[in-house]
Amino acid sequence: MTKEAHLILADGTIYSGKSFGYEGNRFGEVVFNTALSGYQEILTDPSYAGQIVVMTYPQIGNYGINPMDVESRGLFLSGFVVKENSPIVSNYRSSQDLGSYLKKWKVPGVEGVDTRALVRKIRDGGAQQALIVVGPLKNKNKLLEQAKNLPSMEGQDLAKTVSSTKKSEWKEGVVTLEEELSKKRSKVKAKYHVVAYDFGMKQNISRLLTSHGCKVTIVPSNTPAEEVLKYNPDGIFLSNGPGDPAMCEEPIKNVKKLLGKKPMFGICLGHQIMALALGAKTYKLKFGHHGGNQPVMDVTTGKVEITSQNHGFAVDDTTLPKDVTVTHINLNDRTVEGIEHKKQQAFCVQYHPEAAPGPHDSAYLFKRFTDMMDKR
Repeated sequence: MTKEAHLILADGTIYSGKSFGYEGNRFGEVVFNTALSGYQEILTDPSYAGQIVVMTYPQIGNYGINPMDVESRGLFLSGFVVKENSPIVSNYRSSQDLGSYLKKWKVPGVEGVDTRALVRKIRDGGAQQALIVVGPLKNKNKLLEQAKNLPSMEGQDLAKTVSSTKKSEWKEGVVTLEEELSKKRSKVKAKYHVVAYDFGMKQNISRLLTSHGCKVTIVPSNTPAEEVLKYNPDGIFLSNGPGDPAMCEEPIKNVKKLLGKKPMFGICLGHQIMALALGAKTYKLKFGHHGGNQPVMDVTTGKVEITSQNHGFAVDDTTLPKDVTVTHINLNDRTVEGIEHKKQQAFCVQYHPEAAPGPHDSAYLFKRFTDMMDKR
């Protein structure tokens, strides 16, 4: 029989529904994602470590799960909340349903929740910590007190918990539908060698770098700068990842040493780490940006792109040094979405140009990175 499940917010609000994933209790920061599809890529994005993701689209799971659309080696999020988990899976690529997938990775899922009310609460009051409790609410007062005292996302270094522990080489480019069906893969000759810091790196970043002619060497988040320079790469990449960027002390120190030595490109947490290494500061957003429909303007061209985003912190533009310029801004709240150093061949963006899921408006940034390596 389906068990009841409850989401207990730190402020004492309780949202009740049914369990459809792993039948265990978890805690994390509740955030909402506005994407209409792409739930599998969202689930496998390591940047959601320590978070409970609420989907705003009402029905999730209708096309199942397939091995081609994963973005990391596993699931790192704390929980998944939807209005309705589709009982029917219809997709020729699907190998299992959503509930089974969550059970496999021990992630609790809650359905039947009034997600509209929950999202409005987060939007108006801000992201907050919460408990997922599967089964009857025994010792309710104790659970409410536990939810109230959960640790904030601020002050947590989660990147080191999701990073790879050893060096690896990535060789697969973007796979077209024709290549997937034929089981044949086209090869791109590598012109550049990029060392990528893995703070929770999504696989589509590696695919796009490879498709742009890069040999990609992925290294753990705590890899010393001196070791990276021994590879003599053409460029250095800083990946996305979870947690409070200000707590990534070791990566910030390493990036300080690497700035100016090689062309550098950062995405999301990598953007924040680069900004911190340059002397700027970051701050916690009220409820973050999570979804595939965020409008961003490229200040250098005046063009507007619709972007995929997943972050809860932002760079404080008032703390940026004079030799760093803001290149992109969010048109919803005017937060910093991209910066570039005027002299040191380093740039970064807060959003996800690799999408997966999301629009491809920002894919040009990978070409901007290879152009930078060409000039070097």
